[in-house]
Amino acid sequence: MRIDVITLFPDFVRSCAAVGVVGRAQERELLSVTAWNPRDFATDSYRTVDGRTCGGGPGMVMLIAPTREAIVAARKAGSGSKSRTIYLSPQGSRLTQAKVAELAREDHLILLCGRYEGVDERLIAAEVDEEISIGDYVLSGGELGAAVLIDAIGRLQDGALNDAASAEQDSFSDGLLDCPHYARPMVDELGAVPDVLQSGNHAMIRRWRLKQSLGRTWLRRPDLLARRELGSQARTLLEEFRREWLAARAGDKPEA
Repeated sequence: MRIDVITLFPDFVRSCAAVGVVGRAQERELLSVTAWNPRDFATDSYRTVDGRTCGGGPGMVMLIAPTREAIVAARKAGSGSKSRTIYLSPQGSRLTQAKVAELAREDHLILLCGRYEGVDERLIAAEVDEEISIGDYVLSGGELGAAVLIDAIGRLQDGALNDAASAEQDSFSDGLLDCPHYARPMVDELGAVPDVLQSGNHAMIRRWRLKQSLGRTWLRRPDLLARRELGSQARTLLEEFRREWLAARAGDKPEA
């Protein structure tokens, strides 16, 4: 898979893409990340990439010409594969794991990172396929959003993770939050690993993990459960979790 990033800060993008799972995916030639700077396509001696907002007001806007040339160059570098251009914007649709999985199946993505007040709207209308937001807040530019998207997509490339099952157990991969995880030692001053995880009974371990995943989702993201049709086993496990959680809460209350 190839990802090209249009950014005024290419070194930031390169450094983010060089480490961890994404760096390993690139080393294994599963993923290629390239940064393009619109300044390299500016034609004046000042390498101008921004202009004042039409109609007055504070802030600058990224210019059409150099930004568009960077996008065109990125498309040509894709060696003819069909590209999908995404603008990282707080006005875009919210990024989800389902969207990540969809994008991970693409051959070529172009990520456009805005700065200042953003990109000229005419360029967005002409060149961008969709806008994506990583949350309801505003950053100084789209680079952090692009880094998040690259990381999320990169780890889904076949062979990027040393154990492919890790991705299957991630939060949101099945519409639920992930269950708790523990490592050795089995007993520490902070507490002990749950007995079921020490039992060697894989069926019971799977049951426990699903119950904890359902319970965490109920506690922290009930909106996810509202969108999901639970089977009979899941409903039973969730009810068990609720009873245990409420009992533990009642036990913590001081006597009147």
